[in-house]
Amino acid sequence: MDPRHSAQDVLRCTLCKTELAHMHCNVCHTHLCKDCVVIHFSDKSKVHTVVPIEQFLSTLSYPNCTHHPTKQCELHCKQCNIPICTSCISSKEHFGHDLVDMFQELEAKKDVMKKDLHEIEKSILPKYEEAASNIQIQKDDRRKNSQKLTAELKKHGEALHKEIDIIIKNKQAEIDVNDKNHQAALDKQEDAINKTITEMKQVIQDLKSLLDTCNISLVSKYQSRIEDFRKLPSKLNISLPNFKPVKINRDQLLKQFGSFTPLYIETEGQYFTASSPGAESSPSKRPLLDVPQLITELSTRYRWLFGVSCLSDEEIWTYGEDNTLNLYNLKGELLISVQTKSGNDPKDITVTRSGGLVYTDYRDRSINLVSGTQILTLFTLRGWKPWGVCSTSSGDLLVIMNSDDGEQSKVVRYTGFKEKQSIQWDDHGKPLYSSEDIKFLSENRNLDICVADYAGAVVVVSAAGKLRFRYTGPHSPHRRSFAPCGITTDSQGNILTSDHYNHRIHIIDQDGHFLRYIDNCGLQAPWGVCVDSRDNLFVAEYRGQVKKIQYYQ
Repeated sequence: MDPRHSAQDVLRCTLCKTELAHMHCNVCHTHLCKDCVVIHFSDKSKVHTVVPIEQFLSTLSYPNCTHHPTKQCELHCKQCNIPICTSCISSKEHFGHDLVDMFQELEAKKDVMKKDLHEIEKSILPKYEEAASNIQIQKDDRRKNSQKLTAELKKHGEALHKEIDIIIKNKQAEIDVNDKNHQAALDKQEDAINKTITEMKQVIQDLKSLLDTCNISLVSKYQSRIEDFRKLPSKLNISLPNFKPVKINRDQLLKQFGSFTPLYIETEGQYFTASSPGAESSPSKRPLLDVPQLITELSTRYRWLFGVSCLSDEEIWTYGEDNTLNLYNLKGELLISVQTKSGNDPKDITVTRSGGLVYTDYRDRSINLVSGTQILTLFTLRGWKPWGVCSTSSGDLLVIMNSDDGEQSKVVRYTGFKEKQSIQWDDHGKPLYSSEDIKFLSENRNLDICVADYAGAVVVVSAAGKLRFRYTGPHSPHRRSFAPCGITTDSQGNILTSDHYNHRIHIIDQDGHFLRYIDNCGLQAPWGVCVDSRDNLFVAEYRGQVKKIQYYQ
């Protein structure tokens, strides 16, 4: 059997998908039927080269068989992932294996290459270039901050006269050490990014060359590096030092001179997430269990428990009505207990991509990071009080907050230590969120921002802040009103929110369609929710219990 003719028999037009392909465009790598040739030529952005399909097929270079050198490989064995010839089939070595025509394998491989090329050029490379540009901005901030610190230090030193010359020298040295460490961290990050950019550009060049060749041997050797490149550059979260002068006291000059806040540098991993609903990298669809299963139940030390966040598949952070943040394993053993910086009870928690714990303090208007035994205040708000917080796939922080007068609410995105985005109004100038205090939020797989508004709705906006939908729950005369509180999203893009008064969890898809309830497993007044890496659901019940529930098959 001639593989060229057998391939032609099943080739369909790339455009209409139904008619047999009689022509092929070598520029666009597109099969065309007679009717679609005219349509294809209407695209004036390229100079098309269209040839008969027989001519295209006759140019294909089939590889020689490694086991039978006189034979050409006309088929590809999927199980063994190698090209094979007719003699290989006769040997029965590939008996029962899935065999496909080499041309079909070539087409499939080139499809993958096209998608890789498009994603690298259009999505991933710009992210790297943006990261490289941000490093330059951070270097400029470093220089300006260093200059500011030096100026403030000298001004304070002049007020202390000659007695403090030696202290001035020591403090200047402290600036230089911080500056050197800061510069070293930025240079290291910049070198790593530029190295990857160089590699990526080489891959782009190689891919373009491969797409233009008909040498199956070269194409079959292609190994995709798309997963490597999707791991975006780690982002440096840097807390620049500030100088804190104190009132001069000659008797305690050394003690009261002042100090610098520490240079805080955190390397936070990032990963590119394709936002299109049908993206190749999206996880395969998983069916929901008919009856969700309770896997584990553990008790906490809280009288009233409000929230839970996964540090790993085996460890969970919790918070409740007091001023402690407690880390438990799934045996119910308390591993770590941390007291909030202010002594106030936290309103929400989230675990960052690097494993840090962030919590909001509504009373003193702060967002704080727990790292080891230290607590660093990241932001202190003015005129606003933070409630819900979540760490995003890019390493940003999303915070939903209420105005001091109780009339407004908004979502703010923080990148590093700067406010990057504020989301408050819809396209008609109306508020997206109610004035109710209690609100929690989560970022979905498609980068939507999902807010559980205790006033009675799940409000979902795009990453740009455009309203996508409001979910108010299936209405039932036999149930209390819908008051969502905890909210999380899973690997399938589904949204889960706790219905506190009705003792159940709602599961809706990323377009707002109701899928099902989780209302078994003995749920009692569920509040906070989160999922682990395997899509197991953790539910914090108001009376102090945490339940781990499996809801996918």
